Amino acid sequence: MSSTEPAAAPCQSSSCINSKPPSRLECPTCSKIGIKGSFFCTQECFKAGCKQHKGIHDFINLSISKKDDDFNPFGNYDFSGSLRPMYPLSPKRVVPSHIRRPDYANDVRGFSKSESLEQTRPPRILRSEEQEKLRTACKLAREVLDLAAAAIKPGITTDEIDEVVHNATIERNAYPSPLNYGCFPKSVCTSINEAICHGIPDRRPLLDGDIINIDVSLYYDGYHGDVNETYAVGEIDEESKNLIRTTRECLDEAIKICKPGALFRDIGKVIEPIAKRNGCSVVRNYVGHGINDLFHCNPKYIPHYAKNKAVGTMQPGIAFTIEPMINLGKWNGIHWPDDWTYTTADGKRSAQFEETLLITETGVEVLTAGAKRDF
Repeated sequence: MSSTEPAAAPCQSSSCINSKPPSRLECPTCSKIGIKGSFFCTQECFKAGCKQHKGIHDFINLSISKKDDDFNPFGNYDFSGSLRPMYPLSPKRVVPSHIRRPDYANDVRGFSKSESLEQTRPPRILRSEEQEKLRTACKLAREVLDLAAAAIKPGITTDEIDEVVHNATIERNAYPSPLNYGCFPKSVCTSINEAICHGIPDRRPLLDGDIINIDVSLYYDGYHGDVNETYAVGEIDEESKNLIRTTRECLDEAIKICKPGALFRDIGKVIEPIAKRNGCSVVRNYVGHGINDLFHCNPKYIPHYAKNKAVGTMQPGIAFTIEPMINLGKWNGIHWPDDWTYTTADGKRSAQFEETLLITETGVEVLTAGAKRDF
């Protein structure tokens, strides 16, 4: 620690027991790399937050190691938390011409005409051969998600994760479903910390202590598979661990009620009490959806909160997703100016898990099921 700085600033320790007095003990690493204002009142305060404070060093050092043309395109936007976009985005990744693609893939608006035509029709009952194609697409989606998860570590950028997902997808002769859907520019959604969903992969490196949701969807032989999970980056705090455990429990318990005759609206009745019991809230603005040869289709409205007005019952042959988004704070969210990234309104963290399900004659099949994780 250095005490040669003549200026004083409030102690930066979040757990300061001295009421954050004017302090002159400066972090030597911060001083060396040009971070101003890192002062502490005592050695004890500095040591108490050492691990968390080191994350600042890691971020700055990683930023310095990247190209010096990184920028935040929404500089005047009032962000709810500390997460920031890091542009420019890499060029749109290429899908080989031999790979079958959905109708929106080459549309300048990213518009799916087939989804539009399906809006007023009831949920489709898939025939056995259609179910088998969906089953294959979902199996491949799980494989790709697991590969992306294996790449997670402090220092990797979400754009590099996008590259892993894209390459793994086309290696399986599949098309990455998010790419150009509604003009989404990337092959996967990566949502960090307070980002609830639909984060755009960019040049921001992951930091020790982050959490990240990776949402993989792919299109194979005419059918989509959709799955996502939330992961820790390095060592995370207990609050984040509890959030991830709670979100997984919400999904697992909701899946247990799925069977022929069950009501779609009852999914939220299962999920919300679990979230509340653990001090969390349930996002209301994004819901589960039907899926088959269309990325999103009927039933298009499968809420994860209680007292919802979803209609319909589960029938054998219907495929859909359950994908609860659970927040540490309030359920409200806001969109970044990119019109995709959706973050918590209060800047607190959010987690999500998703599976694609198929209702069978006797219950439910989790088409995207993966290995059980310890949380």
